[in-house]
Amino acid sequence: MKKFEIPDRYRSSIISRLKEIRKLDDPRKKDFKPTRLNFGPIEFLIARHFGFCYGVENAIDIAYKTIEENPGKRIFLLSEMIHNPHVNEDLRRRGIEFIMDNYGEQFIGWNDITSKDIVIIPAFGTTIEIQNMLAEKGIDTVKYNTTCPFVEKVWNRAGQLGKNNYTIIIHGKAKHEETRATFSHSIQNSPSVIVRNIEETKTLAKIILGEIESMEFYKLFAGKYSEGFSVENDLRRIGVVNQTTMLASETETIAEYLKETIIKKFGIENIKDHFADTRDTLCYATNDNQSATIEMLKEEADLAIVVGGYNSSNTTHLYELLEQKFKTYFVSDADKIVSKKLIYHFDLHNKKEITTENFLPSKEKVVIAITSGASCPDSIVDNVLNKLLSFFNTAKDFNEVLGAVK
Repeated sequence: MKKFEIPDRYRSSIISRLKEIRKLDDPRKKDFKPTRLNFGPIEFLIARHFGFCYGVENAIDIAYKTIEENPGKRIFLLSEMIHNPHVNEDLRRRGIEFIMDNYGEQFIGWNDITSKDIVIIPAFGTTIEIQNMLAEKGIDTVKYNTTCPFVEKVWNRAGQLGKNNYTIIIHGKAKHEETRATFSHSIQNSPSVIVRNIEETKTLAKIILGEIESMEFYKLFAGKYSEGFSVENDLRRIGVVNQTTMLASETETIAEYLKETIIKKFGIENIKDHFADTRDTLCYATNDNQSATIEMLKEEADLAIVVGGYNSSNTTHLYELLEQKFKTYFVSDADKIVSKKLIYHFDLHNKKEITTENFLPSKEKVVIAITSGASCPDSIVDNVLNKLLSFFNTAKDFNEVLGAVK
């Protein structure tokens, strides 16, 4: 696999060693059990897979090389490079300007961008409309394109399905950059519609089966379907693709539900003519991170901590998994852990940061499950571990503990 040049400030002394130990012990990644780091009064359950994925490392490598190789030039990012505040703020400090926010709201007008400027396309990709507009301005849309190859794989699969007259059902968040980009590519070859979750999928299924009037589709899925979409004609042959940061298990559930719906409508003997198997579009990194988090749910812990950007889709899904069993705290960095008695953390359900007192239980041994999103640097996880360890004076040394890892 390609090696990337990642700034030292994003690397770690602890997590990197731990990942290397696990890699040597399990090179084929068959063991998803968490690693136990027993420091005596505190024990960590570290997820088998977490942190920077291939697509994120590729984007960071290109972005920092672009800065280094183009002194004096204006460099822009279409939107956030990845959904991590520390990475994006560091890029701003180094002179990169952001053209728009995550939802397409512009900070800088297109008329202010010229052929002399560099525009970096983020890991989520961008719409064909924006890509064509940049090309018309004479801006290189290839050299500085950091679109994740697994996102492009989804686009390619959608294109293949479209050429075979399948309608594309996209499992994603309609306003997310990646889903907007995928939708833009998908509609070039196929009618397309976005579903957010299994609830919206069930609604779509009722429309397919005629249990909800077809005209209701246009109200219920307003802003989520392609121009000229015909309920009568465009829901007869379908295939499902996803925003790669969504829960893989939910995408599979959605695909299976729609498959069963198609069987009800056209009969199992005709399934191959009406439903396309698209399991090969699931992102391996998202899948691995989620599988490792699910494996942690088989363990016992006093609480869980998820580290990452609050607007990171893949990170929020890790939180949603862990909160099913543990009291879970979502933090962006170690500074949110103020003391043994106070933590600032993101309330995902109310979309705001809140404080909790006495979050660490008073007991002889505290067990904490920890993971992070695919856009979170390992160095930030290191800082979280060190912060938590600082609250326990009798904790063992890291070298001693890592030496005992098996």
